Amino acid sequence: MMETNKTLVTEFVLTGLTDRPGLQVPLFLLFSVIYLITMAGNLGLIALIWKDAHLHTPMYSLLGSLAFADACTSSSVTPKMLVNFLSKNHSISLSDCVTQFYFFASSANTECFLLVVMAYDRYVAICNPLLYPIVMSNVFCIQLLSVSYITGFFHPMMHVGLLFRLTFCKSNVIHYFYCEILQLFKISCTDPTVNMLLIFVLSAFIQSFTFIGIIISYSSVLFAIIKKKSEKGRRKAFSTCSGHLLSVSLFYGTLFFMYVRPGSGPAADQDKMYSLFYTIIIPLLNPFIYSLRNKEVTNALRRTLVKKQS
Repeated sequence: MMETNKTLVTEFVLTGLTDRPGLQVPLFLLFSVIYLITMAGNLGLIALIWKDAHLHTPMYSLLGSLAFADACTSSSVTPKMLVNFLSKNHSISLSDCVTQFYFFASSANTECFLLVVMAYDRYVAICNPLLYPIVMSNVFCIQLLSVSYITGFFHPMMHVGLLFRLTFCKSNVIHYFYCEILQLFKISCTDPTVNMLLIFVLSAFIQSFTFIGIIISYSSVLFAIIKKKSEKGRRKAFSTCSGHLLSVSLFYGTLFFMYVRPGSGPAADQDKMYSLFYTIIIPLLNPFIYSLRNKEVTNALRRTLVKKQS
């Protein structure tokens, strides 16, 4: 018995969103539609920005980068979840599990930094419009994007490295729909205190740092909007920033409750709802939040459709 208990787990089982058989096919259809719309919305926005010369500005370069990060976030989780809805075999190897976590964490971290860069971009555009072409030059914009992606992709490597110090021998069942790192800690035979402390400290630092940067930028923007004499100028500036603030509120709200809240926290089903928001729902909403109220994007879409018809 002692030897059996010490057998190391190299494969996990994902229980998914629910174990009720009658819900598997409806959920598969629902999330298939969501995933297709998410990919069409984000990749379509990237293609539109790439193709239309009017959108070759720092603001839309940042928006295209955010769309790419959203597509990566959704793709790191949804395909495996869809397969598990229809399959009786919900197993995932340890290496695949760690890989899934890494790609999800990389894109989510990158999104944090992209959101603060987008807030800074709006701050310069609205508060210092005459200096905007100089401050937000193409070179500086590329540098900001590079820092966002490099930081976003390197930060999870620390957590992945520390994951390999853990052993799994008690259970191989992950009561979740993807390889979420906190769920891995729950079934670890090794004390995960160091891992959890690093998650808490770095998550709190990154989320606080980027969120404070966003708040400062948009507070300055709000005061600048109030001071504007032109009603049209106020309306345009507020329309642009309101979409950004909605996306930021959804994204940071769910991340905060998952990774920075006190250990007592809500129930596991509530955790799944938070995770669904930032892995699937937010990547679905973002291209529409940023595009539907943006006249330049809608005009670019009309120009593209007219060219195809002519």
